[in-house]
Amino acid sequence: MKIGNVFIEKSVGLAPMASVADTTYRLMAKKFGTAYMTGEMVSAKGLCYNSAKSKELLTVTDAERPMAVQLFGNEPDVMAKAAKLAAEYRPDVIDINMGCPVPKVAGNGSGSALMKTPQLAADIVYSVADAVNIPVTVKIRKGWDENNVNAVEFAKLMEKSGCKAITVHGRFKNQMYSGKSDNKIITAVKSEVNVPVIGNGDITNAETALKMYEETKCDFIVLGRASYGNPWIFREIKSFLDNGSVLSKPCFNEIIEVMLEHAGLACSIEGEKIVMREFRKHAAWYLKGFHNAAKLRNKCFQIETYEDLKEIVKSII
Repeated sequence: MKIGNVFIEKSVGLAPMASVADTTYRLMAKKFGTAYMTGEMVSAKGLCYNSAKSKELLTVTDAERPMAVQLFGNEPDVMAKAAKLAAEYRPDVIDINMGCPVPKVAGNGSGSALMKTPQLAADIVYSVADAVNIPVTVKIRKGWDENNVNAVEFAKLMEKSGCKAITVHGRFKNQMYSGKSDNKIITAVKSEVNVPVIGNGDITNAETALKMYEETKCDFIVLGRASYGNPWIFREIKSFLDNGSVLSKPCFNEIIEVMLEHAGLACSIEGEKIVMREFRKHAAWYLKGFHNAAKLRNKCFQIETYEDLKEIVKSII
């Protein structure tokens, strides 16, 4: 797949996930074979107001490429200004979030709320595309709710406004992440636009990845929640798509080794004091399914240091 002049291997990518897919998470995904990734969403207003946190979220390392950064907002001029600032961090692509369903984003007219105002969304895409010299993409949903299924018309308008690729999540805004994702809407969008279409929603393993490609004829796929504590999923999907081989699941020792590597890398990048509290949820995800998992999760949410994590590992062994 090509987004503008950016070549991306037809495999599987990492979707943007706020407060989860930070630099360390993305580097671990890259190690296990993700072909493309998008950083955590960044507030356009926050960036324009010189927010240190917003700037931190825009960091792109060469090891992560090809990579997009993602902006959200609902004012064309502010989004254009933010895109110019984001471009200084040298991302390969700038993605505009038009699919986030959480109230603090959609409730302010951004994210999935833009699907209720197609012309405003188009103005945003046009302004951002005009402001930068790198490809601009959008991420959308099926629609706002059951009475507003407008992904196809919306996607066509985004393409007309200068969008170079469209990611479609097959749920309504009011579904959040519940229920089933609808592959048919991705198929419908793919049949009506000329830019690449990226499928998203309910990709949980190699079989569902292949199903997404075959049913929708999409150009690429991305996944998010299925990678929680499971960076191996990128390797598994790539192998299955390349040659049909089903890789064995990671053994106990590999899970422990990768979890400790992930934590150690995070400490080296951001510092142990900052990172280890944030790593609690990651540790719980890695250890899900282990014997006495509930007890282990409780221990995970008390982690303060890297040594605390190693003590949990010792208790498992």
